Amino acid sequence: MTDELPQWLDDTERRAWLSLVAVMLVAMPELERTFRPYGIVHVEYGLLATLGDIGDEGMRLSDLAAAMNMSPSRLSHRMRKLVDRGYIEITGSHWDGRVSIANTTDEGRAFGAEIAPSHLRDVRRLVFDNLSPDQTNALADALGTVAVGALAKLSGFTYPGAPQSGRMS
Repeated sequence: MTDELPQWLDDTERRAWLSLVAVMLVAMPELERTFRPYGIVHVEYGLLATLGDIGDEGMRLSDLAAAMNMSPSRLSHRMRKLVDRGYIEITGSHWDGRVSIANTTDEGRAFGAEIAPSHLRDVRRLVFDNLSPDQTNALADALGTVAVGALAKLSGFTYPGAPQSGRMS
């Protein structure tokens, strides 16, 4: 604990913070409802999307856990349902038998493609339909910078949404 007095938010910072909190409390749960008819939650869709973006080479489970900011046990729990449904397969590495690799199956890619239109409609409705192109650019730059700072501590994590000037490698 420190004896320093808190540095209160100015009006603009307070407005930005309260708006972000409103998005997290209202828009994110609304986005989560997109996935209910499909029997999954947003984080599981995120796993499918992340692995789908990787391509055929798959991803080490330890790297996937780091990329998704999950403990290995939480990742294992979330992956179990996706594996049981045939959307993801886990295999041993050809190079290192101690390593497990996750891949999206053809069924998983088809399932993700089925969900994507609904998800994109909701993302547009809740976020981008309310913004001008200039506001969208400003939001991308601002949140990208915040995300880079917040995620910098995650080992092995690369953030594709980072602003060009602050892109993590």
